[in-house]
Amino acid sequence: MKANLFKSLPVVLAGLFAGTAAMAQDTAPTTQFRTWSIGVNAGGLTPLSPLGGKNDFSNNKTSFGYGLYVKKQLTNYFSLRLDGVMGKLKGDNSEAYDSGYINNSPVSAFDTKLNYSASLSAVVNMFNIDMFRKENAVQLYASAGAGLAGYKPTITTAAGTSAYAGDKTISELIIPVGVGAKFKVSDGVNIDLGWTVNFVDGDNLDGLYKGASNDKYNYAYAGLEFALGKGKQLAFHNPVAATYDEALAAKNTANALKGDLDAQKAENARLRAEMADLLKDTDGDGVADKLDKCPGTPAGTVVDGAGCPLKTPEKVVEKVVVTEEDRKVVAAAIKNLEFDLNKATIRSKSYASLNRVAALLVQKNFSLKLAGHTDNTGSDALNLRLSKARAESVKAYLVSQGANASRIEATGYGEAQPIATNKTAAGRQQNRRVEFTLY
Repeated sequence: MKANLFKSLPVVLAGLFAGTAAMAQDTAPTTQFRTWSIGVNAGGLTPLSPLGGKNDFSNNKTSFGYGLYVKKQLTNYFSLRLDGVMGKLKGDNSEAYDSGYINNSPVSAFDTKLNYSASLSAVVNMFNIDMFRKENAVQLYASAGAGLAGYKPTITTAAGTSAYAGDKTISELIIPVGVGAKFKVSDGVNIDLGWTVNFVDGDNLDGLYKGASNDKYNYAYAGLEFALGKGKQLAFHNPVAATYDEALAAKNTANALKGDLDAQKAENARLRAEMADLLKDTDGDGVADKLDKCPGTPAGTVVDGAGCPLKTPEKVVEKVVVTEEDRKVVAAAIKNLEFDLNKATIRSKSYASLNRVAALLVQKNFSLKLAGHTDNTGSDALNLRLSKARAESVKAYLVSQGANASRIEATGYGEAQPIATNKTAAGRQQNRRVEFTLY
């Protein structure tokens, strides 16, 4: 079960890295920063973990180790780091355990050569030391990842020294978990202090297989990190402080703008006060008192630039004279006007007399009132519509012959104004008419 857990961790971590990298593409700053770096380090390799667990040997020694890494800073707080570590791991049973137990294992000592240790880790900057500084000089971080270690254990028994697996290099999955601190020396150089515990997916790192628990080793190191490119280091850039500074600058700008606005309002008020006397217009005619040569003009009077009433020319009313000859033209049109039965369609025999009326209207610019009437045959509503339609039909015809439509009024009265009795056919014929009135 433990082995399966170890083997599934790389898949989980790979998914985590891919998702975070995708998110980083959306949140990457537009300012130019250094995001790639390489580091070199050296320190001590010890085949145990202070985090707990049983150790196969009572006396675990610290040996020299060295490493190299490449790191990509994806956001201010997150990066991916590819580490390589080499060195030696040693231990023996020359001392008793702290509990007093003496290890009587047939393997009295081991010397393991760590040919390689390669791992990819997610590194999280836990916080910048001063949250109110945009660029910090000290930073703490934590890391976790997965990788592969290749090693050759050499064991010492009563029979002497021998290789645990012959000349074969053992390869096992490792899970590195670490913490560290960085100190920025310049924009391109950092001092890197770190400590990583590596959990091995196997119990053969020390050449002694018990199967009770997996082996582990830790690497404490000091080194230098070199940031590549131009600009500031993204890892030491504090977006919280940058945002705070931007907000503070915006507030100061807003306060300055408010001060300018208040000063402008005060200046406008002063100008209005100075101009109040110049703009005073007691009679409300639109001309200031100082320029008004005709004060006290009644309200609504149209005045000139000096405030005096404008003299409007008297309207000349054109006198319209309707002659007897004009009346005969209209009377003939009325007499000859016929419509289709129960329709507003003018019969063609009426066109000639209507043409003479249209020519009269054009020639003398007369106005004409058309009043449509019917007999009492049918309903009141029908008769009213028919009388109106017939008057409009006559108007439309006259306009088509050149008469001014704005000077012709068409009204329908239905059966309301008879001029003869509706009891006889002759009377009803007289009531079905359109009256023409010139004016």
